Amino acid sequence: MGGTDVTDGWDWRQPGGAPTPAAPPGAGSPPAGPPTAPDGVHQGSATSPWWSDALADPWRDPYAPAAVVVPGPVDGAAEPEPVVDPDAPGRPTLRQLLLIPLITALLAGTLGGALGYAFAVRGGAAGGPVLGAGSAEAPALAQRKPESLAGVAQRVLPSVVTVRVASLGGTSEGSGFIVSADGYVITNDHVVAGGTGKASVVFNDGSTAAASVVGQDPESDIAVIKVASATNLRPVEFGDSDALAVGDPVLAIGSPLSLANTVTAGIVSALDRTMQAGDPGGPTRYYAAIQTDAAVNHGNSGGPLVDSAGRVIGVNSTIKSLVADGQEAGNIGLAFAIPINQAKRVTQDIIGTGKARRTVIGAQVGGTGAASGGTGGVRLASVEPSGPAAGAGLRAGDVILRLAGRPMTDPTDLIALVRKFAPGSVVTVEYRRGSSRQNASVTLAADVK
Repeated sequence: MGGTDVTDGWDWRQPGGAPTPAAPPGAGSPPAGPPTAPDGVHQGSATSPWWSDALADPWRDPYAPAAVVVPGPVDGAAEPEPVVDPDAPGRPTLRQLLLIPLITALLAGTLGGALGYAFAVRGGAAGGPVLGAGSAEAPALAQRKPESLAGVAQRVLPSVVTVRVASLGGTSEGSGFIVSADGYVITNDHVVAGGTGKASVVFNDGSTAAASVVGQDPESDIAVIKVASATNLRPVEFGDSDALAVGDPVLAIGSPLSLANTVTAGIVSALDRTMQAGDPGGPTRYYAAIQTDAAVNHGNSGGPLVDSAGRVIGVNSTIKSLVADGQEAGNIGLAFAIPINQAKRVTQDIIGTGKARRTVIGAQVGGTGAASGGTGGVRLASVEPSGPAAGAGLRAGDVILRLAGRPMTDPTDLIALVRKFAPGSVVTVEYRRGSSRQNASVTLAADVK
């Protein structure tokens, strides 16, 4: 077969065979070539640069050993100067060896101390057990819902004060609440009774102010005092005591047993619970009270009873107790408050005129209906000729069975319920005369003192 031009400067041959000469252009036989090396590769001539280094180049000869030979140093020649990398790390000095563990120890100690403090604060003493399950943060007081008990207490407490009155026998202490921005305060008459007319109040933030007694009504157990130099006072909001129902939730706020800013909770447990109270030798007080099971003790007197909206619906006044006379009484779940509609009316009278009007029916009670042969009711012993009862056609001997729909069973019932209404109120009276029952409308009047 014919030869082929090899462009890299050597002749191709079969392994173990003779080289195939390349034909020169235009000739049928190869020209005389360069001498052949022992391994069969032609030596390059002086005129052929392709063969000048063929023996030393493994990539020119496919049969040359695939190795790179680095020539050794020439005998007698100087060793080359070693090359040093200026960026290569050097051998650490003694100072560096000492600083590294010192800095490591300081960092480890600082980190350990911080972690230990954090665990101690969050989980108690170091190494102790973590008590309690994780939970969300408790809401701050400002986040309490306004209709919650805490929200109501927060709103009313700034309007409640502790009342202190000096007397010859010492200092009387009770509670009260602010009813006007100019400093009027409602409290009980028995809190200021026997005093010198001078008083002081302690606000819920602990600040104090001087006060004076404006007026008092012993029979309704309401008194009014006024704070001197009143500034930034927050009056209470009034509710409607006639709109209450048994079971309504209430809060009693005051300073029982000298424990200021005390809040207790309960419900309205009865309405129009007629009360006759008073100290021996003192005036007899009659009122149709709001009964509650909220804890009320000595010192709560004069403080507010508020509804679930934070509105004052009564003035805490009396408690019932099982102790004997002369012993200190305590709460047994029966407390009584003057309805705020009555207390507000008496307060306005005292501020306006210095004294309160007393609502009357114009008759005297003489006992129960059983005394006249009946089975219930309150018998009228006498009737004033020009009074409200006479104007409605009532006579002495008539037995009042109901007043404004409320049953009468005791003389105290008639007196207390009449005083609950304002003068000029028209009430329906159901009465018995002999064996017949009749109804009458009576327009109540104010007693002229």
